[in-house]
Amino acid sequence: MSVVELVDVCKTYAGGVQALRGVNLRIEPGESLAIVGPSGSGKSTLLQVLGCLDRATSGKVVLADHDVSVLGDRRLSAIRGSMIGFVFQQFHLVETMSALDNVALPLLYQGVARAPRRRRAAECLERVGIAHRADHRPSRLSGGERQRAAIARALVTEPAMLLADEPTGNLDRRTGLEIVELFHSLHQEGSTVVVITHDQQVAARFPRREEVLDGQLMSSLLDDMVVMS
Repeated sequence: MSVVELVDVCKTYAGGVQALRGVNLRIEPGESLAIVGPSGSGKSTLLQVLGCLDRATSGKVVLADHDVSVLGDRRLSAIRGSMIGFVFQQFHLVETMSALDNVALPLLYQGVARAPRRRRAAECLERVGIAHRADHRPSRLSGGERQRAAIARALVTEPAMLLADEPTGNLDRRTGLEIVELFHSLHQEGSTVVVITHDQQVAARFPRREEVLDGQLMSSLLDDMVVMS
């Protein structure tokens, strides 16, 4: 069973703007994948649809064997929360909370008791290499440490897939590459990793790359050209 699959997915916004056009994409458990494209290519819309944050206009999105189109908002939110861990360019850490409590926050929303959620948060901070900064608030963390805390928060619910949107975008080159190496380490430990990026150098470090251009995946266009020939 794939983690997520898109079949002939299109997304059209008001005014007839077509952001995605016939996208086919299948992500298997344990894959490490970069989706790369320039600004305006449709990769942000693809992230929204792939992460089930927005619904496709047409086509089929299947998340862990669930057809997203037939799920109500509450059911979809519950499945998304358990299946996908999100990492964003803006770290979205709560400034008044310690790194440990930031990481534990998703478990609080799930109703996990204080002791086990803090234990799991501490384990995730250890996993991303900043356990020694657990008591620090975000303002006392470097940019790289804040992104590591955000990744730990995404990991704490043990999701089937990590979905990262421009995770190196707010970091200098050296720190960005350290974050890419962290994703590689998490992949080697068994995590399914999908990174959305505009940076070709970042994308080149992933074993699988998909390029988005004008709302289409280039691999699908090449397949169509082979069939036509």
